[in-house]
Amino acid sequence: MARQSAHDGGSTPHVLREYALIADGERGALIGPRGDIGWLCVPTWHDGAVFSALLGGEGEYVVRPSGQRFTWGGYYEADTLIWRSRWVTTGGIIECREALAFPGDRHTAVLLRRVLAVDGDAQVSVGLDVAADFGAHPMQQIGHQDGIRTLRAGSLQVRWSGAPAAHHRGGRLEAVLDVPAGQHHDLVLELGDRPLPDEVPDPDRLWERTEQAWHDTVPPIDGSLADRDSRHAYAVLRGLTSASGGMVAAATTGLPERAEQGRNYDYRYCWIRDQCYAGQAVAAAGPLPLLDDAVGFVSDRLLADGPDLKPAYTVGGGRVPDETTLDLPGYPGADARTGNWVNDQFQLDNFGEALLLLAAADRHDRLDREHWQAADIAVSAIERRWREPDAGIWELHNEHWAHSRLICAAGLRAIAATAPVPQSAQWSSLADLLVTDTARGCVHRTGRWQRAPGDDRVDAALLLPAIRGALPAADPRTTRTVAAVRSELGRDGYVYRFRQDERPLADAEGAFLLCGFLMALAEHHQGHQVDAVRWFERNRAACGSPALFTEEFDVVEHQLRGNLPQAFVHALLLESAHQLARPQPPQH
Repeated sequence: MARQSAHDGGSTPHVLREYALIADGERGALIGPRGDIGWLCVPTWHDGAVFSALLGGEGEYVVRPSGQRFTWGGYYEADTLIWRSRWVTTGGIIECREALAFPGDRHTAVLLRRVLAVDGDAQVSVGLDVAADFGAHPMQQIGHQDGIRTLRAGSLQVRWSGAPAAHHRGGRLEAVLDVPAGQHHDLVLELGDRPLPDEVPDPDRLWERTEQAWHDTVPPIDGSLADRDSRHAYAVLRGLTSASGGMVAAATTGLPERAEQGRNYDYRYCWIRDQCYAGQAVAAAGPLPLLDDAVGFVSDRLLADGPDLKPAYTVGGGRVPDETTLDLPGYPGADARTGNWVNDQFQLDNFGEALLLLAAADRHDRLDREHWQAADIAVSAIERRWREPDAGIWELHNEHWAHSRLICAAGLRAIAATAPVPQSAQWSSLADLLVTDTARGCVHRTGRWQRAPGDDRVDAALLLPAIRGALPAADPRTTRTVAAVRSELGRDGYVYRFRQDERPLADAEGAFLLCGFLMALAEHHQGHQVDAVRWFERNRAACGSPALFTEEFDVVEHQLRGNLPQAFVHALLLESAHQLARPQPPQH
């Protein structure tokens, strides 16, 4: 059981809409409204947490107003993941500028916190408790010289500067800082699995480098329906993307989609499908660096594993560890889990998504010889395995899912459009075969697509193949599928994946934000521009104060559900913001 924080309520988790993310590509931290960093894994995304209060574990880093009542707010500095916690107190206004030094080093995390006395003198309480590997290894002080603490936590080396008067209390280091009006005070925390540099870093230089790196990284995206949100989405995707090019699906693990339903997973890994969604979204905005990252990571995995491509990998391209349950209380409503059973699954649609990504990159002239080899491998894998049942986009039981085969057809058509003539004809012919064969068992009696030969339900994922070009927008199966998703799965401007059972949709699961943005794209694809914008705007608003999205949105309680932030939702916001700003030609 976690130690009670010396600061009132510090170890109590918040609703997800109140957390902000800071990230440097190699790891990410969640900051709550009371200045509590309750989540950070070191050295990389999928390693053990040093701050795990989010899941009821040990470890936390708190900076908050001391001895005063306060209200909370905050905001990201434009086009960065530099967060400013802002507290209006009974005596003035205090801000804390927060960032992980960017770009990150995979072996060492550097956490920057700058307290600013914006209006009046500021007094803040500070508490530090580093507990490595989800609390298994508490911190131990090694040295204290010139106000700088040298610590260890398991195999991690830790150094903390900026709190020279901190004292030990209940296993924590605690201090009270006084900052005169108009001044600031810096705290720098370094954590690494290798020896730290001899020289203590200068916070001014770290802040300057981090600001400049973010401004160099996030491009001046414009011309979309929501330029600021598009740039923020790009910043989130960049923050989740390692130097390897691998983008984690989310920064966290074990956050429940539904309380006490057993639906909580570890998303601190790179899903091929999510990576492809992100790359295609970035391609819609232009030939931006994250496109090359996505193409490189996915191509490397295809070249390495071919038809045995796994659904997910670590950021280093390694095997995702099997799922285990941590001996922690977990986020309320779920147990705490690490790892994922995704290795046991075959997901056919990943090959189609990879081809769609490569085709999008080729339209920007971003493919080289090895990328085309990866495309050949993906096509060969489809030829070899398309008749096999697979787990599908929703990672369920093995079935001949219509979406999986149709999205492969879309990928084949897209890559055929840019391939040499002999390959182009062969790949187009294979796409025709997939569509024809899928139609034999997956067209509902009403003329729309259904999930599988033995499952006649409509599925919001079936919007995607036509959006991606598997068949025309005007095809009756397309138009009837859009109409069926709209009427059967759309509620209050949100979209659910599929009907789970006889319960009302909102009782079975949250609205799926990915599907809401797909609905916006589908309406646009049909030429229904006003309807498209309505879906877009409704789902764009389903975020917390820091404009971060989870996988699901609880329409009844207006709460975020699932791991935070969910990368593919930010990707589809970015894509739909750009696609909806472009006129759609009339459909025939």
